[in-house]
Amino acid sequence: MNLLELAQKRCSIRKYASSPVEDEKLAYILEAGRMAPSAVNFQPWYFVIIRQEAGRAKIQECYAREWFRSAPLYILVCGDHSQSWKRSSDRKDHMDIDVAIATEHISLAAAEQGLGSCWVCNFDTDLCRKHFNLPDTIEPAVILTIGGYPESPDLFEQTPKKRKTLEEIIKEETF
Repeated sequence: MNLLELAQKRCSIRKYASSPVEDEKLAYILEAGRMAPSAVNFQPWYFVIIRQEAGRAKIQECYAREWFRSAPLYILVCGDHSQSWKRSSDRKDHMDIDVAIATEHISLAAAEQGLGSCWVCNFDTDLCRKHFNLPDTIEPAVILTIGGYPESPDLFEQTPKKRKTLEEIIKEETF
């Protein structure tokens, strides 16, 4: 499958079968995240893998939605502000951008492996920081659910893509 086909296939999955994610597939998707580009190659990301019951209970307290409980694996994607690049002209911290790129690499790799995923950004970051003993410089940015397999494998094909047209998102310079 080429990159465009993979991007068209990837969607947010919120129904998971109970089967665990195989170690080889987890290693593969984490390697995809590790290989993501970052500003000045600082790689300010930090991944917390959560699959044991005690950790699962803690992460589920941070985002209390029923569908969220069905994921057999969570990756808490964090960014380290002490390791991120800051633009000199305005001190813009690129940690969020770098973490987002790594997260999407993981999501695409998961889809390629037939795994479901969903970005969760609306969670209690303070509780998450406390539960997982994150130092002040580490920001929990995304909880990525990874399902052993979508409950219904054809969900990938059934989920319609609602996207703006190219004409709506492109402005070509004319000078």
